[in-house]
Formats: sequence, structure tokens, C-alpha cells
Amino acid sequence: MYDLLGNLTIIEASSFVASPSAGLYCAQMGAEVIRVDQIGGGPDFRRWPVTAQNDSLYWENLNRAKKSVALDLGKPEGRELLQALVCATGQFITNFPAGGFLAHEALAQRRSDLVTVRVMGWADGSPALDYTINNAVGYPMMTGAGPDPVNHVLPAWDLLSGAYSAFALLAAIQRRSATGQGGEVRVPLSDVAIGTLANLGSVAEVLYAGACRPNLGNAVYGLFGRDFVTADGQRTMVVVVTPRQWSNLVAALGISDAVARIEAERGVSFAKDDGLRFTHRDALFPIFEAAIAARSHADLATAFDAGGIVHSPYRTMLEAVRDPALVRDNPVFGHSSNPSGFDYPAAGAFATMPQQLRGAPRPAPYNGQHSEEVLAKQLGLSSGEIGRLIDAGVVGTATLT
Repeated sequence: MYDLLGNLTIIEASSFVASPSAGLYCAQMGAEVIRVDQIGGGPDFRRWPVTAQNDSLYWENLNRAKKSVALDLGKPEGRELLQALVCATGQFITNFPAGGFLAHEALAQRRSDLVTVRVMGWADGSPALDYTINNAVGYPMMTGAGPDPVNHVLPAWDLLSGAYSAFALLAAIQRRSATGQGGEVRVPLSDVAIGTLANLGSVAEVLYAGACRPNLGNAVYGLFGRDFVTADGQRTMVVVVTPRQWSNLVAALGISDAVARIEAERGVSFAKDDGLRFTHRDALFPIFEAAIAARSHADLATAFDAGGIVHSPYRTMLEAVRDPALVRDNPVFGHSSNPSGFDYPAAGAFATMPQQLRGAPRPAPYNGQHSEEVLAKQLGLSSGEIGRLIDAGVVGTATLT
């Protein structure tokens, strides 16, 4: 936690990954992020992974450092309260439909300088998920050895869209500060995905070639990089990106003569050209396979580290979480109380500011934990009026355990 956005209050009405992660990143930098959900929790409130008590560890971590207001959004009075909160604060993150009761045009009639960031599936408003967008842009057809598509489990487009949405919100607020003008920013997962492909040169690549690149398994496109198995059965990834790493790798494995023979036979030099190493991988890989298979992983790791060679063994996520450098001794992590009651390391802001004190991660809220506080502070409602709304089932509150 850092207090960089301590003067900023944001209303968030969202679910699943992309939109909540945008709010999370703002909260981790100090913004007051007020998440508004249906009483009892929104559609992602019990999303797996869950504990034996059915508390969502997913929800608990995507909503750290936020406040929670619970409303019955099926009632006109509940929807009116959410609209009022959005207009009272002036900053809004959502993945609700563009044309519903939270349409920016309708809200802006009440507050013209409102900034809305709306995460969407497709740009036309059609629904989509990370896993369907990923299929639509072609990555599963490139993953694995082929020919069958391989889905990956990381919701990359959700996460990129969330990060881009947080950036877009701050950019729109900066514009408002300079001009006084609000506005809506729409961030469709489909545009983030296809735009990312374009930024990486992939759109131009397939149009230039008139075809898709071949499936490469675990090989890295355009570089010398692949998984290899050591003498003690450890599968490890080795990737070369600089001439120095290449020369040090060849020397560490003692295969200089074998590599020189391939260069002479094919009339090339691998010293400085990533593309040539990739193009001639059919000849290079067997040499490296044999050299790596003759030595233990510990022996190779020592030699690779000394040469600045990029490598990493494959391991399970449980093994990674038990790595002190990644979690226990990493200042990104800390401890806080959790609604689930389970004590575990919690992530704070990913960025580190050496000149500032890093605050500890903060817990996720209980559903409706801050309803009374927020309605009183943001809308000026009296305790009597809030009590009436609670009795009427329009507002929900939490009993802390």
C-alpha cells in the first residue's frame, strides 16, 4: 500500500477479474475504492477457489483495501442510491452494460464532469470472457505442439484490461483537471487483446507472411530458447537474448567446437544473430540436449548463474509459493485479517517505491461492511434515513466475525 491517491474516491460496480482488478490497483496506491454489490454478494462472490466454508479466496484478494456497500439493485431505490454515489464522487469503474441504468450519458446529466471507465467484452457491447477472447485472437492455435488448440489458465486479457483501465481512469482524471471535462472511457477485452497483438508485431507478421507461425511447443519464437532435461530429471527453461549470454552458454556447456562445425557447414555465425539461432534450431537443439542431459541441474545452475544465463526450472505453483524469495521474504507480501479467517501472505502493490514507506496489505471487506459509513459521508444521509433503508431491505450491512 502506498498513499499516492489518498485524495481520490472511486465507486466500483463490477464483477469477475478485469473491472475489480482496476479498482484493486487504485486501492493499492491509496485511493478510497468503494465497491457496490448486491446484498449477499454479486455473481463472483463465491467464485472458486473457495475454502471449506465456501469463502472465495479469489474474491477476497481481488477486493483488498476496498470498502463495501451492499444494495438491493433490483429495487429502484437501490439503483438510485448507486447512481447518487457515482455522481457524488465523480469517478466510476464498472463492467455493467453501457446502456443500462448506469449508462454514462444518464449519469452525466447529473454530473457533467463524471469520469466513467467501462470494461466490456466486445466493443459493440456483446458479452465475452477472457477465455473466449483468447480463442478469438488465435493464441490457443499457437500454443503447444499442435494441431489441437491449447487453452492457458492465466486470464491474461482480463488482467491487461484491468491494468489498462486503471491507467485510463487516471488519464481521464488528468484531462478533467486540465479542461474540466469528464467523459467515458470504454475498454473492451477484444480491443485490448487485438491491440496487444498489434503492439507485438503479430498483426503485421501474419499479414506479411500470409500465414500463421508454426506451433513451437516450448520453444521461444525468434530466439534460442526451449526446455531441456538435466541428468537428474529436472526440466528447465533456458533462453538467450544477448550475444554475451550465447557465448557464455556455449562455453558453460563445453560445446564450442560442435557449434562451430554447424556454423561452418551452414555458412552462418550465431554470435550476434537471434534469428539465425532460431532458424537453425534443428541442428543446435540436439547438441544442447545432449550437453544438458549429461549434467545435474545444480551443476548447471551454478555455471549458468556465473555466466548471467537466463534459466529457470519448471516447478509447481505450490513450490513457487514456498520460495522465500518470491513470497516470504518479498516486501510485496504481508499479512492482514481476512474475511475467510484463513491466514496467508497477501499481496500489496506490485511497484516498489524505495523513497516511501510501504504499508501493509489491507483486508477485503465483508459484504456491506461500510454501507452506513459511505451513505452518511458521501450522500449525507441521516442515521434515521439509513435505518429506514436497512429495514426496507434496500441497504445491507455486515456483521463482522
